Amino acid sequence: MSEPRWVIGIDLGTTHSALAARRIDDASAPSEIFEVPQLVARGTIEARRLLPSFVYFAHETEGALSLPWDRERTYAVGELARARSAEAPMRVVSSAKSWLSQSSIDRRAALLPVGAPDDVEKISPVEAAFRVLDHLVEAWQRARELAGEPAALAEQEVFLTVPASFDAAARDLTVEAALAAGLDAVTLLEEPQAALYSWIEASGDFSRLLRPGDAVLVVDVGGGTTDFSAIVALDKDGALELHRVAVGDHILLGGDNMDLTLAHVVARKLGEQGHELDRWQMVALTHGCRSAKERMLSEGAPASVPIVVASRGSQLLGSSLRTELTRDEVESVLLDGFFPIVDASARPTTRARAGLTQLGLAYAADPGITRHLAQFLNRHAGALEALGFAAKSGASLLHPTAVLFNGGVTKAPALRERILAALNSWLESDGAPPARVLSGEDPDLAVARGAAYYGLVRRGRGLRIRGGTAQAYYVGIESPAPAVPGVEPPIVALCVAPFGMEEGSLAQPVAHELGLIVGEPVRFRFFGSSVRRTDSAGAEIERWAAGELVELAPVEISLPADGRREGDLVPVRLEASITPVGTLLLEAVPTAPLRRDERWKIELSVRD
Repeated sequence: MSEPRWVIGIDLGTTHSALAARRIDDASAPSEIFEVPQLVARGTIEARRLLPSFVYFAHETEGALSLPWDRERTYAVGELARARSAEAPMRVVSSAKSWLSQSSIDRRAALLPVGAPDDVEKISPVEAAFRVLDHLVEAWQRARELAGEPAALAEQEVFLTVPASFDAAARDLTVEAALAAGLDAVTLLEEPQAALYSWIEASGDFSRLLRPGDAVLVVDVGGGTTDFSAIVALDKDGALELHRVAVGDHILLGGDNMDLTLAHVVARKLGEQGHELDRWQMVALTHGCRSAKERMLSEGAPASVPIVVASRGSQLLGSSLRTELTRDEVESVLLDGFFPIVDASARPTTRARAGLTQLGLAYAADPGITRHLAQFLNRHAGALEALGFAAKSGASLLHPTAVLFNGGVTKAPALRERILAALNSWLESDGAPPARVLSGEDPDLAVARGAAYYGLVRRGRGLRIRGGTAQAYYVGIESPAPAVPGVEPPIVALCVAPFGMEEGSLAQPVAHELGLIVGEPVRFRFFGSSVRRTDSAGAEIERWAAGELVELAPVEISLPADGRREGDLVPVRLEASITPVGTLLLEAVPTAPLRRDERWKIELSVRD
């Protein structure tokens, strides 16, 4: 393989994807956004800065959806696929990234588009992510060849972004999709960090804008998810250093939910006119409302946007239902429904779930993003104390001094202003000064730009954000106890990986000697905590408050006996490390090995 000439940053987004590139031999040059050739209409190819993360499967009567590098292709990725989602939604895969985070399904199973007719090809969430990445890989290769400078993407340094809240399985599956696209050595980077890297690059002398003790709240509201992260500036031997100190839950709440809400508003209007919509009309209407929302929340938005829905049984050029969506409706529905002004004590509401439900995404039960933000700030109120900052007397929440907005939803000024108003009202009531806004790049492109910049940071050419794991990890150890009807044996949570472990690092080996069962199926229970920041490897937690430790999905596995009898209890010591993709790797090392380097490995990757 030839030496890489480019650092590549890829934002694999829920709604849009983007690719930024920097030449390795010219660190002073800014990142270049790659304009991705894609079908925008049948027979029409244009290069655009964003590649919509949609996959459309053409009907056999439509013929090929030709691209310069594949004349026989029968599916499309990009703008044409996005447009067809409003016309033929049963043939379009969307929100694949959200499906990747859905732990309740087999994410390698061919299930998308959900509920599509039999003549539509179905693919898995991993396959959908692969097809978007593959389009970027092929388009880049074609463009470099036309420029007379062949440079396969697989031979460059590639940094692929994921939500900070992605679990280990979703990270692994993202890497799997990249491998299928020929990207054999990608490095994952959290999206909020990438957004801050983009701001650092664009700001030039960022040290004038950030001071030691500043806490930057990154609010990332995208098409499918809402992510919160807190990054703190420290003084390290006279130089500024950044540490990511808190990451929020994986909240399946974003632009998709807003589009569906607006679709219900329009459907209600049509219902008042005597038109009841079926399932596929609602899906098409939801995609149509996405475009209307983006127009309405942009600068210089029109007072209203027409909405057209195909009538039942009508062809594309047949009859249709028509109404409109007004700017006032969009702003009031989205502001009051998703960004309500609430007290700092507000928390997301929950509801009892039905025993039976249709296959779908596990959306957040409460659409109030400001309530989720209040919970995040409260949960991490003590995050700065672990870094040596004195606790503010009476503080009930983390006090950001600056806010960086990211994600397509935050492009709307009205939504940014509402979030900032809620945040600053909480800070004022907690005796803290208001937070200022860090003016960032285009939220649609910042993550890709920041990922490319991170490639140079890894080469020692910029300020690196230190983060490591956003949780401390624990394994459940069952204590020996007599059998008592109806009472489970007590469980001790043993810390194996402390908070903030860097990817690729090894934790201090746990000194405790434990017994490991080999040769028969066993179940490992794991726990995580984003609030216990001082536990070291080997700490035993016998009791914990509600929410202090969260049980993660268990790993069920049968470890090979390899020369021992099935069911043997082998004395072992535990070693833990964090892999480059953020997976916890737990290794059980026998105290009396039968052969050199004998050990058993258990990965916390939530196998389906």
